[in-house]
Amino acid sequence: MQAIAKHLRISPKKANLVAGLVRKKPVQDALDILQFTQKKAAPMIRKVIASAAANAKETAKQDIESLQIKEIIVNEGTTLKRSVPISRGRMHPIKKRTSHIRVYLETKKEKIKTKTPAKAETPAPAETPAEEKPKTN
Repeated sequence: MQAIAKHLRISPKKANLVAGLVRKKPVQDALDILQFTQKKAAPMIRKVIASAAANAKETAKQDIESLQIKEIIVNEGTTLKRSVPISRGRMHPIKKRTSHIRVYLETKKEKIKTKTPAKAETPAPAETPAEEKPKTN
């Protein structure tokens, strides 16, 4: 269960900061966090997570409440090269970076409580006094 968004017009460094907020969280919590995050990458990542959840619901018949984010990978996409004219007919380069965001989901693993038999405590072995060597002068 995954979703990929490619060529998003945001730097991977900035997108990775927002992705770090929701890694290893349940999907519904992640969507709620991103809804109120005031960063440009938040709606982009939210859309990818929602798409992955929809994929899981349609293909694997998973319930959204049982899904958790396994990992979010933010890679560098193609860089658009632009320039700004400056004095004396020269140009300064501008790099407009893009990102690829990949989201993997998994089902939550419920902790199963199993009863383990209590180990009977064995008494500690009695300490034997060390043999004392007679002192010779």
